[in-house]
Amino acid sequence: MKWHRFPKSPVFPPGHKWEFEKLKKYYESDVTALVRAMLEDDEIREDQRAAWERWRNEAGSKAPPQ
Repeated sequence: MKWHRFPKSPVFPPGHKWEFEKLKKYYESDVTALVRAMLEDDEIREDQRAAWERWRNEAGSKAPPQ
């Protein structure tokens, strides 16, 4: 993937409220539940996947100093 042709990150209107429900069977913090709910959105999931791929590829491309 060419890094200069990254897809645009999703933009949500100001004041957007995320609806999330915490897991009942296990302990789950509000933050974890919010992130889990956000990743159910296809646009956000794809944006985060692309960011992870870019970070992983850039982090591994640096050769150690000799």
